[in-house]
Amino acid sequence: MNTELLYKLRQQDMAARLAGVQAEPSLLDEFLANGISFASTSDSLEDRFYQAVAELFQCTMPADHNGKYVWLEGGPYRGCWLESTGTINSEVASRFIPSVSRASFELYADLQRDDGLMPYKWTKDGPAYKQIQLVTPLARSVWNHYLLHGRKDKEFLGKMFQAMRRYDEWLHRNRTTRGTGCIEAFCTFDTGHDSSSRFWHVPDTPHLDHPAEYDPDSPILPFLAPDLTANVYAQRRYIGLIAGELGHADEARVWLERAEQTLHSLMEHCYDEQDAFFYDVDRHGRFVRLQSDVLLRVLACEVGDDEFFAQALRRYLLNTRKFFSKYPLTSIAMDDPRFDPFSTHNSWGGAVNMLTLIRTPHAFEHHHRHVELTWIMQPILSAFSRMTEFAQCISPWTGEAGYTRVYAPSILTMLDYIERLCGILMRPEGTVWFTALTPYAMAHGKDVGMATAYSRTIDGVKFEIVNTVQGAEVYRGGQLLMRLPRGVRAVTGRDGSCNRSSAYRHAPSTGRSHTMAARSRSASAATRNRPT
Repeated sequence: MNTELLYKLRQQDMAARLAGVQAEPSLLDEFLANGISFASTSDSLEDRFYQAVAELFQCTMPADHNGKYVWLEGGPYRGCWLESTGTINSEVASRFIPSVSRASFELYADLQRDDGLMPYKWTKDGPAYKQIQLVTPLARSVWNHYLLHGRKDKEFLGKMFQAMRRYDEWLHRNRTTRGTGCIEAFCTFDTGHDSSSRFWHVPDTPHLDHPAEYDPDSPILPFLAPDLTANVYAQRRYIGLIAGELGHADEARVWLERAEQTLHSLMEHCYDEQDAFFYDVDRHGRFVRLQSDVLLRVLACEVGDDEFFAQALRRYLLNTRKFFSKYPLTSIAMDDPRFDPFSTHNSWGGAVNMLTLIRTPHAFEHHHRHVELTWIMQPILSAFSRMTEFAQCISPWTGEAGYTRVYAPSILTMLDYIERLCGILMRPEGTVWFTALTPYAMAHGKDVGMATAYSRTIDGVKFEIVNTVQGAEVYRGGQLLMRLPRGVRAVTGRDGSCNRSSAYRHAPSTGRSHTMAARSRSASAATRNRPT
């Protein structure tokens, strides 16, 4: 094993690396308490990791109504957006600075209007309400934050429960005008799909900037929107879980029934069985046949069983004519004549968006597709190692950074992928993942870190993992805990204890060396999904 790398990891001084960072001291202390350090044989990857940590603090700001620090989207977006900052960003960042994530979630409850509408963003100019801009379900992010921190904060959970119930009522009063049960898009910004051909000839904002109105002269609005409908489906399921946690068993059943009704509406109206794809439906009942990342958004809302997801992999997500670009995943299918790969501006017209990449793991891991997820993470980490800025968009052909810098979803994707691929990942269900993989040289054979080491403190105990091309060693409190062959993931309790009930294995049919598996003597059936 690489003892030099372990020594290097133990010599890392995160406090010294953050000494020049301008940030609220309490937030620095909160991050340092995690005991996170990273070392790599690739200087560029290691430098990028610590750049991500330092720039993460630039993406915080005190809210004006209570002074609590919340996450910012970063780049030119000097605020907190419900579609991302207040949901998936905060869910991932909860592993690093949970107090900021908690305050970011609560921001939407604190600033909710009397009629139930939550702001789609908050900036220094205050809350804004003119569109809805929904993607990741808020209730899922709230639930995972609550679980990750020990199911202790019932006051927080109850506050969010009441706010999310009221918001659900607003959506169904104002965004189901066609009586289908599907949630409707009134404008481009309702889904955050700036510059996407999905919304050609549709206004960017609702009619007269009123969130409950659409352009009455539009020949195609309103759209039945599959991603908005899937969001509400998942939202209702997780509100049901939260209701049960809070002791409201009867109400929990009602929410689950409502969720199933929403799912039925989604599949009845927005799903094309021939294409096996989800499309918007215009006011005349016609599919808007553009294949976009709407599919991944719906899947990330836990729509469909394992076979349904497998079909999506075969036909779309791992198809190199569709979304599986050299640096995946594109925002529009590459074989669509409207596909635009340029990443030099805020575009969902084809370029790879970091918001797609930070949302991707949940969709794959929900169906235990850990192997296939590495096929996306590996080229993205390779791209990160060559970047000098954390951009919003990257080129699907070259992986080069495009529009903007100091962008929180990009920063958090870097930190998240390191923990998932070769680090130590705390899970909401109370387990810890130790994964025996290393970043792979995807471009020009350049070393992206053929050996890495990572540390994290969990419940006061320091854990370390050293990864090489041969395998991994895991340490607890400075003592060797376990050895893992390359390609294996150990699933333990938060104290590092391991038992067979927490073990699983996924063996790939390709035989590639960066296979992900978990420690088990019995292997499940090999995956049948290869890139096409």
